[in-house]
Amino acid sequence: MPLMTAKEYIESLRRLKTRVYMFGEKIDNWVDHPIIRPSINCVAMTYALVQDPRYEDLMTATSSLTGRKVNRFTHLHQSADDLVKKVKMQRLLGQKTASCFQRCVGMDAFNAVYSTTFEIDEKHGTHYHENFKKFLIYVQDHDLTVDGAMTDPKGDRSKAPHQQTDPDLFVHVVERRPDGIVVCGAKAHQTGSINSHWHIFMPTIAMGEADRDWAVSFACPTDADGLYMIYGRQSCDTRKLETGGCIDQGNAKFGGQEALVVLDHVFIPNEYIFLNGEYEFAGMMVERFAGYHRQSYGGCKVGVGDVVIGAAALASEYNGVEKASHIRDKLIEMTHLNETLYSCGIACSCEGCPTKAGNYQIDLLLANVCKQNITRFPYEIVRLAEDIAGGLMVTMPSEQDFTSETVVGRNGETIGDICNKFFAGREGVSTQDRQKIMRFLENICLGAAAVGYRTESLHGAGSPQAQRIMIARQGNIQGKKELAKLIAGITRDSE
Repeated sequence: MPLMTAKEYIESLRRLKTRVYMFGEKIDNWVDHPIIRPSINCVAMTYALVQDPRYEDLMTATSSLTGRKVNRFTHLHQSADDLVKKVKMQRLLGQKTASCFQRCVGMDAFNAVYSTTFEIDEKHGTHYHENFKKFLIYVQDHDLTVDGAMTDPKGDRSKAPHQQTDPDLFVHVVERRPDGIVVCGAKAHQTGSINSHWHIFMPTIAMGEADRDWAVSFACPTDADGLYMIYGRQSCDTRKLETGGCIDQGNAKFGGQEALVVLDHVFIPNEYIFLNGEYEFAGMMVERFAGYHRQSYGGCKVGVGDVVIGAAALASEYNGVEKASHIRDKLIEMTHLNETLYSCGIACSCEGCPTKAGNYQIDLLLANVCKQNITRFPYEIVRLAEDIAGGLMVTMPSEQDFTSETVVGRNGETIGDICNKFFAGREGVSTQDRQKIMRFLENICLGAAAVGYRTESLHGAGSPQAQRIMIARQGNIQGKKELAKLIAGITRDSE
């Protein structure tokens, strides 16, 4: 089948019977809902760029399973070059949307599950790897968007899954049948879940023998019986409901999406099961997915950062201060931080190596260093952008005020006249353009887009402490001690 266009992708969502709830009510036409649609537009961009010959090399690949041309978001990495192209593709999409385009979690899940199922089968003689290959070929051939669902609600973090008062706080098997399993639970903070055709569910932590029922991975259609989603709120999200207020939305066309995905006795056929009780492999799947996803942030967040830097530079021009030395220095610092993030994403890709299954895995240490920097640098980039833009970014009257014809002045001036008079900036720049760039920066720094840039930079792909644990595990301190001892001439260990 040919790769889908953006329009075909959006129409494919309409054919699903996905259950979506928002503000306490069921949303029937969620595809056209003004709060949800910007996030759909972001995913649609991953289809639109495939159709552009300029980006074919980045956006497509040759399937290692079928030899057919596929969207790179459904590809199994076959080389370090594939890993590099992934990061470059993500930066491109961040530049095109200034938001989260939501397909990275599925791509990272594909590669983690593929290699892990190979090793499960190797030890236990199961058929999970063949199950997964057949599923992925179906995904590739139909050019589907798949959400990677890993984060459980977790409940009491001091307790293992089997110790929780409510067993549903981690996704688990409640019934095993000859033809499949029945699962209950939920996944939280799920990026792009509503906009996906399918989901891949994975464990969220390493598990012990008592957690066998929670050590489960499987694929499930988004509109499966018993599966539904509750949309997550974002700052300033109801601005998208305002009529005639597109400027106040900041980024009216694109946006991110998070949701709580609930599994209420969902049946999973055997052919879609990739892990079912082999608890010792839960940690491997988590670690590999986390590594791939932490690499991803060295691309997507950098692309959004490019837009933030550009918007801040425009704001300085519209304010008439672009030649000030401190403004130039702040833009340099923002660029330095952003390119450092990109360098980490490229580095962990270049140092990638093949797994037993044959697909390529990033360097786990460098991927975690990449994500650790992501938890910090975007906050400084945003701070500098706010510094350059000035307080008007958060104190400006609404678009309705700028267009209001209500007379308030002695000489018949309207509210719109007054706003356009007193919020004018550099000569030759319209007040409306200045208004647009300020609202755009507000959206990225503080509003709905901040969820997909600033806040997601901190919590996405695991907390900062999760990366530090992996850095400690992968850092090889003992090996570094041996290097120092050799050069210092120390021939025996101290007692």
